[in-house]
Amino acid sequence: MRVLFLSTWYPYPPDNGSKLRAYHLLRALGQAHEVSLLSFAFATARPEDAAPLHQWCQQVDVVEIDPFAANRAGALATFLSPRPVVSRPIAAMRQAAARWLQAQPFDAVIASTEMMAAYALQGPSSAARILEEHNSLTRWMQERYNDQTSAAQRLRCWASWQKTRLYEARLFRQFDLVTMVSAQDQAVCRADLPGYRGRVEVVPNGVDCAHNRPGLAQARPATLVYNGSLTYSANYDAMRWFLAEVYPRIRAEVPDVSLTITGSTQGVDLAGLALDGTVRLPGFVEDVRIAVAEARVAVAPIRQGGGTRLKILEAMALGTPVAATSKGAEGLDVRDGEHLLLADDPERFAGQTIQLLGDADLRRRLAANARHLVETRYDWQQIGQKFVALVEETAAHVKAGTNE
Repeated sequence: MRVLFLSTWYPYPPDNGSKLRAYHLLRALGQAHEVSLLSFAFATARPEDAAPLHQWCQQVDVVEIDPFAANRAGALATFLSPRPVVSRPIAAMRQAAARWLQAQPFDAVIASTEMMAAYALQGPSSAARILEEHNSLTRWMQERYNDQTSAAQRLRCWASWQKTRLYEARLFRQFDLVTMVSAQDQAVCRADLPGYRGRVEVVPNGVDCAHNRPGLAQARPATLVYNGSLTYSANYDAMRWFLAEVYPRIRAEVPDVSLTITGSTQGVDLAGLALDGTVRLPGFVEDVRIAVAEARVAVAPIRQGGGTRLKILEAMALGTPVAATSKGAEGLDVRDGEHLLLADDPERFAGQTIQLLGDADLRRRLAANARHLVETRYDWQQIGQKFVALVEETAAHVKAGTNE
């Protein structure tokens, strides 16, 4: 089977959640079928280093444009647009996708996130069209609306939410299969998109348990880590809340505590964060596993966004105990006190983190349970096989319908 995979993020190096997901799904597809990759390349992407991807991809091509920057617009233009501004097609990618689709027949065309949807829809109806989405944008917009307190902001966010519902309902109807990362996102697609009755399946995020394994580094006393780039709004919000409301409580009880926040800070408003000398911002880290393995506790104080948290799965695989919010652990089959510790208010989150820092037996028990969970439920090898089976099934169904 020939598959064209259209990716927002060039998946090498796989140094953020979206890249990791694309990387492992590509690997699974490429081990079973003939796969071609067409991707935007920006930020830390290294398109000149395509050798790792050629292990699974017959062809690799890129459009060296940052689609987020190219489609950046003012607040008024964004509000008035009938679709998410960032998803507007970019001419260079539209032309590249058209060339590929005209050059050879594909059995399936996969759009990795809604940003790539318009290019996938250029393909013929004889090819299965699959939208491999990471988060429900409708759900995210609804949560933003629910979080507002002023009447003006609630009205603005309500309008954005309704616009997104209508847009996704129209868009999703044009695909033979939509995949989402969590059951919560799947439920919104099934229940909250006006008139949409299409197929939505869950393909969860995962972790490479062979690559991420315990014992890569010795954990240092009184160390915390947050492995997430602050350029992503959900990560910035998490650290803004944690540094302002939680971290001072921890420091009061554990004066020698330190926190490392990995990931790019380019263009980030660091003045909006309550930073001090105990907080390290190393920027982009070539191998984030070491930073996570060296920490006594990985914190995930996430309060917004959808999907499931690769940062939690990675910490669990590496043997680093996790303290998280309920939102942070959403979509994962985890239990408080068995696989990690959960808390949603500042005082309790601080208390859970302090307990983990000081209780070696608790850390060992949670780490062992968490490692077993990711090995049995969240290894990318199993998840990749499920995704490949869904693609094969969808392509076969479309082919059978075309030949009737």
